[in-house]
Amino acid sequence: MQARHESPARPHVEDHGHGRHEPGFLGRYVFSTDHKTIGIQYAVTSLCFLMFGFTLMMLMRWQLAYPGQPLPLIGSWFGEARMPGGVMTPDFYNELGAMHGTIMVFLGVVPLGVGGFGNYVLPLQIGAKDMAFPRLNMMSYQFFFVGGVLMLATFLLPGGAAQSGWTSYSPLANINPGQTGWIVAMVFIITSSLLGAINFIVTTIQLRTTGMSFWRFPFFVWAQFVTSFLLLLAFPPLEVGAFLQLMDRLAGSSFFLPSGLVISGAPLNVAGGGNPLLWQHLFWFLAHPEVYVLILPAMGIVAEVIANNTRKPIWGYTAMVYSIIFLGFMSFIVWAHHMFMTGMGSAIAAFFQTTTMIISVPSVVVLTALFLSLWGGSIRYTTPMLFALAFLPMFGIGGLTGLPLGLTSSDIHLHDTYYVIGHFHYVVAPGTVMAFFAGIYYWFPKATGRTMNETLGKLHFWLTFLCMNGVFLPMFWIGLAGVSRRLYDGGASYAHGQHVLWLNGVSSWSAWIMGAAQIFFIVNFFWSIRGGKTVDKNPWKATTLEWEAPSPPPHGNFLHDPVVYRGPYDYSPRGYHADFRPQAQEA
Repeated sequence: MQARHESPARPHVEDHGHGRHEPGFLGRYVFSTDHKTIGIQYAVTSLCFLMFGFTLMMLMRWQLAYPGQPLPLIGSWFGEARMPGGVMTPDFYNELGAMHGTIMVFLGVVPLGVGGFGNYVLPLQIGAKDMAFPRLNMMSYQFFFVGGVLMLATFLLPGGAAQSGWTSYSPLANINPGQTGWIVAMVFIITSSLLGAINFIVTTIQLRTTGMSFWRFPFFVWAQFVTSFLLLLAFPPLEVGAFLQLMDRLAGSSFFLPSGLVISGAPLNVAGGGNPLLWQHLFWFLAHPEVYVLILPAMGIVAEVIANNTRKPIWGYTAMVYSIIFLGFMSFIVWAHHMFMTGMGSAIAAFFQTTTMIISVPSVVVLTALFLSLWGGSIRYTTPMLFALAFLPMFGIGGLTGLPLGLTSSDIHLHDTYYVIGHFHYVVAPGTVMAFFAGIYYWFPKATGRTMNETLGKLHFWLTFLCMNGVFLPMFWIGLAGVSRRLYDGGASYAHGQHVLWLNGVSSWSAWIMGAAQIFFIVNFFWSIRGGKTVDKNPWKATTLEWEAPSPPPHGNFLHDPVVYRGPYDYSPRGYHADFRPQAQEA
């Protein structure tokens, strides 16, 4: 029983009403303080936002593939102001672009990875009964939901939604319509992330069960733990910047407005003296750590799925943990590689080039460890394993194509071209989203007690995998040809880009087919809730602690307090009668 003394015994957790009486509909689904319900709320809501944001992109893809041509069938739905004669206006195209990026990042990927998977799985994996602050957890989701509704409501405002890109650069964002609603919505979303980050950090440190030392954490817990610190430290600068930009728009201040600004031939009547680069510093000080907020939960999911489906321990677990801690630290000192074109001096540019190359090292360590974990494994090609395997090369492509953007000389040519879009999306679409699908298929039995259909799951995987590459791979060639991003006509007005513009059609058709392929996932998801095969609490024969709880887990998660006796991935132990030995099994 020595393992009991490797970490403090679980502190007392308040019951918070669990088990005292059966809550009604509002108490169970709207104002629930159960981390599992809140995790499901986050997951379902963010999946809806992801689908909405993806739909905006599919509309944009028509304009890029067939610029100036009427959108068939649904063009008249958007009104004459936005689509006269069914033809998209430049302003509406800018609305779609800005809101697509904002929704996918802040309302889709981050809340799914942290709010959804983190809320549901992390307390189970450390043996906690709930989050440390259940009511704060409920408030976090409510702020997120309100912020998301406000963000979508900006489409209904007289000036339309935001048109200044997901980066909301000043001074354009100070004068464009739609930005006020964008800022107010972002304040709610940022506050939601800050509340969640505090909760995750305290829960991870204080509510570990007996025997659950830090070095017995599953890698997923480490990924969520580091991610929470990134959210806690990186989001406040953007929230401050949002308030300052709001003051510029509504109160006549000039934090980001320079002197002598001329708009439509007339000088802007403001005091001036502000600096637009200040907004870029505040934004990118968030947005580069934000990249790892997107990636780290995905890495954690992939590690869990690969360990389980190779039936062997993760190779280099300790090195992987130290790598993501170092990665989190370094992510705060590379932000200005997004600003090489702002005229920074050669000395400071050299500093940010160097840190950018350094930060690639821990990502390579994690990716290499996951690849090496496949060696000698008895691999089961389940649906979650296919998505996890797809993450590895896709994230690798995203990382490798980012290196030229971290060097001043090559970034001069590639900056703000389609190459940048291809690079970033290979990280967060074929990379992160693939990992999230792996997590949904993997933990679906834990949440419902039923498995998803493998045939539909593999159809969903292959179509999504092939089409995602069809969407984003051509962008590297378009960008290398010098075609700028955010062009309403997709580069049709560029003489030097004509020979690659046919690739816009390839990307667009791939996007539309990929959108149709998600029908397999939607049908599988909702059908399996009621009609999926019923399974026991541990259908994957996994070792981590969440599989000790019933499926689905009750209030309080575990029927009795678990005790942890070993590390998280004791697969194929020598001399043992089975090919896995759970953390909570004494012998």
